[in-house]
Amino acid sequence: MEKVLWNDQLVGRDDVHISIEDRGYQFGDGIYEVVKVYNGDVFTATEHIDRLYASADKIGMAIPYTKDVLHHLIHQLIEVNELGTGIVYLQVTRGYSPRNHAFPTPAVEAVITGYTRESARPMQELQTGVPVCLVEDVRWLRCDIKSLNLLGNVMAKQYAVERGGFEAVQHRGEVITEGSSSNAYGIKNGTLYTHPVNNLILNGITRQVILDCCEEIGLPVVEEAFTKQQAFDMDEFFISSTGIEVMPVTRIDETPIGDGTPGKWTRKLQQAFEAKLPQQLHV
Repeated sequence: MEKVLWNDQLVGRDDVHISIEDRGYQFGDGIYEVVKVYNGDVFTATEHIDRLYASADKIGMAIPYTKDVLHHLIHQLIEVNELGTGIVYLQVTRGYSPRNHAFPTPAVEAVITGYTRESARPMQELQTGVPVCLVEDVRWLRCDIKSLNLLGNVMAKQYAVERGGFEAVQHRGEVITEGSSSNAYGIKNGTLYTHPVNNLILNGITRQVILDCCEEIGLPVVEEAFTKQQAFDMDEFFISSTGIEVMPVTRIDETPIGDGTPGKWTRKLQQAFEAKLPQQLHV
C-alpha cells in the first residue's frame, strides 16, 4: 500500500485528515519543493531542503522538524514506496487556524505533507526539443519564494497548452523572466544569458547545476535580463526544471530558434548535466 508523509509519520493516503481551516487551503499560505529521484537515488536533496527552509524563513514560518529529520523522512518515503525514477513532493502550510488574514496568535504548528510519484525522464522531448509560447508575467513580486500561490503560473501554462506549447515563457513588459514552471536561457555567440537571481525568478536547483556545468564546459555565463526580441534572435534557447532537466527549445511562438533544432551548446550542457546524475543511470 502506498504511503504518504503526514507531519513526521508515514501513513496511508486515507489516514491523512487536513482541516478545512488549513491556511494552505484557504490562503495558499505555505511552501513546497519537488525533489527528483533517479533509480531510487535522490538528486540534489540538500539543495532542495535548504531552499524549503529559506522559503519558510522568508514568509515567517517555522518548520517543526530539523533538516536531518526531513532528509530521513524523504528517504523512508522513497524506500517504502519502492520509488524508481520520479519525484518526491513536499508541502508545508502554516497550519490550522480560524480564518483570519493575519498570522495565528499564538502561532500554530505547521503541517507537512508529502508523496512520491513515478515519472520517467522526458527522453523524446530532450532529444527533439519543444515549442514554447510567450505570455505576460502577471505573478506577484516575490517569485523567489517557492510558495503555494501558483494561480498565475497555472494560467500561463494553460495559455501555452491551448496553443500547442510545451511551456509558457513569461515576460514583464519586454523582459524575459522565466517559464511558468521552469527557468529560461538563451545562447548567443557562444555566451549563455539568463535572468539574474532576484525577486522576479525562482533560483532553480537545476539552474544552479546548469551554471556549474557551464563552467565545466567553458560556456561563459551572463546573468542579465534579455528582451523578447533578443529571445527570438538567440542561436539557441532552452528551459530547465527538476522534471525536464536541460530541455531544448526549438520554437518560440511561431519563430524558429536558430535552425529549429537543439543547438550544440545545449547538447553539451545535456551531456554535462547527465554526468552529474546518480551513477546507476550510466551503467
